[in-house]
Amino acid sequence: MTGTAPWTTAKPTALLVLADGTVIEGKGIGATGKVQAEVVFNTALTGYEEIITDPSYLGQIVTFTFPHIGNIGANDEDIEDLTPAARHGAVGVIFKADVTDPSSYRAAKHLDAWLKARGIIGLCGIDTRALTAWIRENGAPNAVIAHDPNGVFNLDELKAEAKAWSGLEGLDLAKVASSGQSSRWSEKPWVWNEGYSELTETETTHHVVALDFGVKRNILRLFAGLGCKVTVMPATTSAEEVLAQKPDGIFLSNGPGDPAATGEYAVPVIKDLIKSNIPLFGICLGHQMLGLALGAKTEKMHQGHHGANHPVKDHTTGKVEIVSMNHGFAVDSKSLPEGVEETHVSLFDGTNCGLRVTGKPVFSVQHHPEASPGPQDSHYLFRRFINLVREKKGEPALAER
Repeated sequence: MTGTAPWTTAKPTALLVLADGTVIEGKGIGATGKVQAEVVFNTALTGYEEIITDPSYLGQIVTFTFPHIGNIGANDEDIEDLTPAARHGAVGVIFKADVTDPSSYRAAKHLDAWLKARGIIGLCGIDTRALTAWIRENGAPNAVIAHDPNGVFNLDELKAEAKAWSGLEGLDLAKVASSGQSSRWSEKPWVWNEGYSELTETETTHHVVALDFGVKRNILRLFAGLGCKVTVMPATTSAEEVLAQKPDGIFLSNGPGDPAATGEYAVPVIKDLIKSNIPLFGICLGHQMLGLALGAKTEKMHQGHHGANHPVKDHTTGKVEIVSMNHGFAVDSKSLPEGVEETHVSLFDGTNCGLRVTGKPVFSVQHHPEASPGPQDSHYLFRRFINLVREKKGEPALAER
């Protein structure tokens, strides 16, 4: 499909220009300007602020399939990027309906003002069902999203920029999304009507080093909620620096970009960390990079998995979980070497969603067990990791469920 799309508005103040020349017109919200990125769709019904601030979306424009986004405004409690001053997350957003005034006791800002403050360009007033169907048929496209309140656009220039962008394949974004220095994390999960609380020294039981490739806050909160002192270290940290912390466990975080590109500096480190025999757990990009370190391959997906309603089967328990997903690359299950088992699989398309190393305390999953947003079916994976730590220290196991 080329040319001007049929789902247009009378006076466009924002455009989405796809690499094939398709132009989608809408109303601009949020920041002004333009940015090149990949367009994906997310099927979650709630949690738009957590989705937009997920660092795994760096370099992407998120189309929300749920029509009403913005009703509850925005606040400072629901952001997921670790360094909000750097504003890592989606670079653009697309909504069907106009953003309304917030209607929530937790709202601190109108979504439009919040998008402006974070430098995120938005487009609303289009048929997101048509755009989603286009992506399902053709794959996640490269594009330019542009917003000008006066509706002044150079279409030829925007089309050329969309066509020229190289896309996410081969692009290392983990260094961009990672925190620049080591830090400690002690905030525990949010409790309704109480908010967040801090892990105290008397509650601390184990020490986890988290390698930050674009980590989400709720992952770190769940570790703290299980009594873990968490040391967050940058993406380029060496194995020697990690081991010098004397961790009880090591975590490989989620993050954006092509795992093969990121793996150029991280994979050798992960290989050394596996040899240490310290319990190791990876999520999303961390899962993909662990796969690369073990000798497997990763591949770019047609449209990726983005949503909070994805069915995944855990082969180790035989149970099916509904999980949160956000990834455009996947580990090729056919490339898993001997001694590496597939533990989880997507029931949507059969792609790999988990692995573990035989005889070693090493495992990872493709989905987001911390949710935020999404169901909490997979929270047990954090306890599974802590049980590997407890087993190594001769301590009794926690109940996984």
